Amino acid sequence: MAMSVGEIEALIKAALPDAQVTIEDLAGDGDHYAATVISETFRGKSRVQQHQIVYQALQGRMGGVLHALALQTSAPA
Repeated sequence: MAMSVGEIEALIKAALPDAQVTIEDLAGDGDHYAATVISETFRGKSRVQQHQIVYQALQGRMGGVLHALALQTSAPA
């Protein structure tokens, strides 16, 4: 079963309430997305740590229900 943009955004916002989240469905199939996540939580963390935080927010759906997610993460400017 595919995930919707709304479901992905809700999971990320639940874990990172201050996050600015932009999600794009890349293939129209509910399996391939690109996401930009901006959160103060990321300040001082490496890119790998930032991505791990987002993957944790997705509660194990990455690689299963959600096949591919191209991530761009950063702290606010």
